Amino acid sequence: MTFSYDMSLEPAYEKPTYPGTGNGLSGDAGEYDVIVIGSGMGGLSCGALSAKYGDKTLVLESHIKCGGSAHTFSRMHNGGKYSFEVGPSIFEGLDRPSLNPLRIVFDMLDEKMPVETYTGLGYWTPTGYWRFPIGSKSNFEQLLMEQAEDGPKAVEEWNALRKRLSTLGGSTTAVSLLNLRQDAGFLATTAGSLPFVATHPDVFLDLPLTFDSLHKTVDKIVTVPFLRNFIDTMCIFCGFPAKGAMTAHMLYILERFFEESACYAVPIGGTCKMGETLQRGLEKFGGKLQMNTHVDEIMVENGRAVGVRLKNGNVIKAKKAVVSNATPFDTIKMLKPDTQQVPEGVIKWRDELGKLPRHGAIMHLFLAIDAKDLDLSHIQDPAHLVVQDWGRSLQDSQNLCSFFIPSLLDPSVCPEGKHVIHVYSSGGEPYEPWEKLETDSPEYEAYKEERAKVLWEAVERCIPDVRERLEFSIIGSPLAHEAFLRRDRGTYGMAWAAGTSAPHAGMLGGVLPFPFPNLKTPVDGLLRCGDSCFPGIGTPSAAASGIIAANTMNSVGKHIDMLKELSLRDPLYKFLDPGPLANLYRPFVEGMTPSRELRVEEKAN
Repeated sequence: MTFSYDMSLEPAYEKPTYPGTGNGLSGDAGEYDVIVIGSGMGGLSCGALSAKYGDKTLVLESHIKCGGSAHTFSRMHNGGKYSFEVGPSIFEGLDRPSLNPLRIVFDMLDEKMPVETYTGLGYWTPTGYWRFPIGSKSNFEQLLMEQAEDGPKAVEEWNALRKRLSTLGGSTTAVSLLNLRQDAGFLATTAGSLPFVATHPDVFLDLPLTFDSLHKTVDKIVTVPFLRNFIDTMCIFCGFPAKGAMTAHMLYILERFFEESACYAVPIGGTCKMGETLQRGLEKFGGKLQMNTHVDEIMVENGRAVGVRLKNGNVIKAKKAVVSNATPFDTIKMLKPDTQQVPEGVIKWRDELGKLPRHGAIMHLFLAIDAKDLDLSHIQDPAHLVVQDWGRSLQDSQNLCSFFIPSLLDPSVCPEGKHVIHVYSSGGEPYEPWEKLETDSPEYEAYKEERAKVLWEAVERCIPDVRERLEFSIIGSPLAHEAFLRRDRGTYGMAWAAGTSAPHAGMLGGVLPFPFPNLKTPVDGLLRCGDSCFPGIGTPSAAASGIIAANTMNSVGKHIDMLKELSLRDPLYKFLDPGPLANLYRPFVEGMTPSRELRVEEKAN
């Protein structure tokens, strides 16, 4: 479902409190097993899977739409409806059973989402246009031969990098993110990987490398500038170039993007369909999604999260747990330790979490254009990256941006003979200059035009006469991004670079360079999920974090049963079944799952 904007609502899009977000005053009182705050991919995945596990589950969304950044808004113009993406646009592995956690959770819920597919990503660089061909190792090597400063050396170094990381890459089909949980039960749910470990003992030596910065490996192997630049762009979707990106992010690309069946996917009807698909799964198993419902406070009694107080004053109780899909910066605002008694350690946790580095915000440009006599035969794909200068940081929002033309594959998103284009910067737009501006001032409008200039120029690389073809345009500033997506300071996400353990990384952070805070908190019964938790930024990663949280809230026996059920849905998923080896560990860990602080009977006592 999309929300239609008319001309009178256009200025409201830019205000921190505008009609498009709702007033947050809905929401009834009640009691549930699990309450999830936020309906991003992490929150909806956690909620839907919790419902499938048998928990009475409620997902609360402050916005009038679900999906977090993965949603769509619409605008009526001259009697026609134009729908725009506001978030991620590049997805792999949604067209069929795959290792993409989002696709896997769809299959766990037995829900379908129709897509169109494409097989490349366009690059507009200082040296011209080229195309990354997904799904073909030979075509990529041909690209290196044509574009790299030293083609043969680039091919040699690329294959050397793949070989160096091949053992870790192979482990992606030995154990999945869906096998993980944050308690002793993981010994049983990951037991199916033991045969792989036995035949590849070097995986233990490489385990720290999984969470370490990728550049430490790249710098030892890759010297050709073109290839190094390409690797940086593949990493930047997680917020960092190779320096700062977890090696794990590259493992999936190295293993999966070069299989013959690999392709990108466009959800038919827009990325809002991802949230709607998860919503169907949630409701199928008795869960509930309540939108326009703003959580004002996470309630704590006797050291335990017992529910939430809504903006309208209503209280909703949680028997088992409260899970926050909000950023750590927004989560700490809801705890309010100054007005309620909280466990020892919460103040320190709040202060350290609040000081975690964060990425900048994002600039958006939404374009509706006339496509009459428009020749786009020089491109093959709807998704494109534009780099102004390889010598500048890819985290610079004036250097790297993307544009996406979904109407090339999905004509339902705009009237016939038109196109819609979403142009967006990297997540490095500085927030500080924006917070000093009044949203209805001439200075604000002028600054929007100034910062959006590079976005216009990006599209003009592909469509030189785009301004002459314009039906209408909307500029989305970091203030709009903050208001629309309820993201503190409009941030792209937490920015803890790989290479060292983040604060509150838990036991894992004591032995590995784990760059994420724990999904558990100092408050019993309060968990977190989303892109500030492992495995990090990105739609698939956020979905995986929600799955891990749901697994953690349930017994290891239920988790194993879920994995066995999923392993029968498709041959690709067979490896998810931990098999008979799980029975070796299960008797020792079953009594410890879920963790004591998540058990309903413990709360009653």
